Amino acid sequence: MAGDGATECLLRRAREDGRSLSRKLELEDGPDNSAAHTAQGAQAGGGALVNSILVTGGAGYVGSACCGQLLQRGLFPEVLDDLSTGHVESVPKELSFHRFEYGDCGALESLLRSKQFDTVFHFAAKALIPESVTNPGIFFSINVASGIAMLETLRKCGIRKFIFSSSAAVYGSPKIVPIPEDHETRPVNSYGESKLIFEQVLRWYASAYRWSIVVFRYFNACGGGPEWGERHDPETHIIPLLLQAASGRREHFDIYGTDYPTPDGTCLRDYVHVLDIADAHIQALQKLDSPGFHVYNIGTGHSYSVKEVCEVAANISNRKINVQLAPRREGDPAILCASPRKLIKELGWQPKRSRLDEILTGAWQWEQTQCEHLGATEAQYSLQGALA
Repeated sequence: MAGDGATECLLRRAREDGRSLSRKLELEDGPDNSAAHTAQGAQAGGGALVNSILVTGGAGYVGSACCGQLLQRGLFPEVLDDLSTGHVESVPKELSFHRFEYGDCGALESLLRSKQFDTVFHFAAKALIPESVTNPGIFFSINVASGIAMLETLRKCGIRKFIFSSSAAVYGSPKIVPIPEDHETRPVNSYGESKLIFEQVLRWYASAYRWSIVVFRYFNACGGGPEWGERHDPETHIIPLLLQAASGRREHFDIYGTDYPTPDGTCLRDYVHVLDIADAHIQALQKLDSPGFHVYNIGTGHSYSVKEVCEVAANISNRKINVQLAPRREGDPAILCASPRKLIKELGWQPKRSRLDEILTGAWQWEQTQCEHLGATEAQYSLQGALA
């Protein structure tokens, strides 16, 4: 499971080696009907089964990026996603894919008992912040209730290693910037509240059941490349929205609020490349050797205002972007900026790809790819209409 309703690209460009990145898979519900691609049962170094990692939400933006990084390191996780917001073509074709909801205890138990999993990367979540303000119930149902059902199934099957994708939204409006992990947590929307509640549940599982748990509080995940990038429906993330306005797929880009207590009046955010986030998850495997509960921020320690991002986007795209000013959105804190010191010190992590210009360059390449495919699709439809 991976923000107004722009047409989305369903294809991905062919690789230089000729292998298509667009796949048509025969999908059926249930764990016994997985789209098994290749390399089943192979082993990685040290004798560990490459299928020992289960990735929930692995067809989403961050989850699929993490799967790709695991694959590059010779690990073959299996992917679980209900495709409510994810895209199956984002899953590397070498990996096995299972389509069902992670809160489906029967289906999950059947999958877990058919393999030899020992670790779960949990990316799946309900994540639209504006919706979380107006319709909180579904966020607690999916992010908390279904999450606990999943944890109980994992416990039943003897799995005790768990990496959780949390969010900077747990902090609410911070009093200290950059934000350390021990900062008070006071979410201002139900999305952040649901993430915080699930963190607290996990803390108890680590204590009572001796689980090994790592929690990552993401700041703004972003970035892409010619063959991949952010693709949400509806789209709510600043960088894809901004670049869609640059490309002409949207008429304009809205800045929500210009009266925040920041230097230029617009919100400040810490932008981190999704592949740097994926690296952190892989480095966290070293913390799962013994029971415990560990929380880390994933961010750069530097924030940019919305206006600053607009300026860099205009420079990268070489386009004049139609920017319009709009009222604040409920639930948006003025400043979110991580202190990554703990992550750097304990896991040796570094944000290698998270310069704003690098993030926007890759994201602009992805936006251009989508425009190319949309143009080709529209031309095909026009031809079909002419021939009809």
